[in-house]
Amino acid sequence: MRSLFLAVAALVAISPAMAADIDDKVTAALAAESRPEADRARDRNRKPLATLKFFGLQDDMRVLELIPGGGWYTRVLAPVLAEDGKLYVALGAGRLSEGLLTEPGFEGVTVIEDEANMRRESGSRYYTMDSVDLDVDNIDMVLTFRNVHNFDAGGRAGMHAAAFAALKSGGIYGVVDHTKRHMESETPENRRRVDPVQAIKEIEAAGFEFVDYSTLHYRADDELEYEVGRKSVSGNTDRFTLKFRKP
Repeated sequence: MRSLFLAVAALVAISPAMAADIDDKVTAALAAESRPEADRARDRNRKPLATLKFFGLQDDMRVLELIPGGGWYTRVLAPVLAEDGKLYVALGAGRLSEGLLTEPGFEGVTVIEDEANMRRESGSRYYTMDSVDLDVDNIDMVLTFRNVHNFDAGGRAGMHAAAFAALKSGGIYGVVDHTKRHMESETPENRRRVDPVQAIKEIEAAGFEFVDYSTLHYRADDELEYEVGRKSVSGNTDRFTLKFRKP
């Protein structure tokens, strides 16, 4: 019993130092001279340090970012993980391969899947994808930011299944997206929003355990009525922030 107590005490003792290390590394990544001003302008709204700490990011993790887009979060994650961890990007990573990943300091990021499996069927507003094997496993954390809303039910299932397969047991799946009213019928105004209750159910159906949610990106002045690109809400949408674990 004494040895167990000492082990727990030691773990508690090093936790503040680990947290400070992540704080310092994320803060340094955000302050990098090469970071575009357009990216910096979104820091206050996206709260990257608080968001990544909520998900439990550590600098020695193997992290997979799904659908990284132009690389807003990739620019933050890559330098944090460069020394002791590893960053992978997958699905729709073509822009990064031709852009950000050619810049100095991002050579260690690995693209493990391109967008070949992602497609939009004729007449559909949404992308879809089949089951996809990302050919990577034992990942500590999978993250995706404002991407679930781009897919139909089949595509969402494919994304969540890919995340589940890539993660190790105990690995974390972090999801952020624009909020839609629960059980609201689809309209042109809400098509890029997601019902968070539906998201939780679909992700749990993929095998995940729901761990926690955060109100970091709750916005009371987003009435959930308008398309997220409208000037009245763009950059200030209410977003859900959900944390899951692979059993």
